[in-house]
Amino acid sequence: MADEPGHRIVVEALTKSFPQPGRRRMNRQVLGGVSFTAQPGEFVSVIGPSGCGKSTLFNLLAGLETPDAGTIRFGAGDAGPVPGHCAYMPQKDLLFPWRTVLDNTILGLQVHGVGKAEARRRARELFEVFGLSGFEDARPAQLSGGMRQRAAMLRTVVQERELLLLDEPFGALDSLTRTEMQAWLQSVWQRYRWMVLMITHDIREAVYLSDRVIVLSGRPATVRRAVRVDLPRPRDLSMITDPGFVALEQELLDVLTAETAG
Repeated sequence: MADEPGHRIVVEALTKSFPQPGRRRMNRQVLGGVSFTAQPGEFVSVIGPSGCGKSTLFNLLAGLETPDAGTIRFGAGDAGPVPGHCAYMPQKDLLFPWRTVLDNTILGLQVHGVGKAEARRRARELFEVFGLSGFEDARPAQLSGGMRQRAAMLRTVVQERELLLLDEPFGALDSLTRTEMQAWLQSVWQRYRWMVLMITHDIREAVYLSDRVIVLSGRPATVRRAVRVDLPRPRDLSMITDPGFVALEQELLDVLTAETAG
């Protein structure tokens, strides 16, 4: 991948534990020393066994929680996340039913102090790109599942952060809509080249969208393997039968199966 302008993120030996309910002075370790990097403009997926700590890792990257040990550096020598360094999109779209689609998409900007008129102007510029043109004044209940996710993605992207954290963004969608959204996300990512870290349980989705796939072990999580996806872009659905694609999918499945069996 060609070098892109911006900052890289460096994660070194992150550990995190949480108290166990009903067990005084007993903590459950979730992360056991996670280390990886992501480059500007790179799309990286994070996969691993259920409950291994993927969402905890994202909470640390977003600055919502503090690690027990280890460091996160974003930019030149920054020790730890700084306010506003990333935009975080959870699995559920979390659109407010009483607000219009346009006013849902400006929430992040308003939280960061952008005036309503300016926030609306910035968001409107993206409605056509995100396939939402004409729905600015609609309510979330009037949108399909895929459109709701595009609105949630717009709300994330309009904040203009270098790093996007996507936590299972398409996990709640049906298979056909999910496939459509994967193709759509690839197209807009290639247009804007954000640095993306995405949690997914779908190996095929990870291979289809990513430049690299990071495989976490079972809890306490470490990086079990980092696999580079050297497949040409843009990628279309016919590529899933390509021998190179199939081999990468099988490699990742083998690693995950070994973790689950272990």
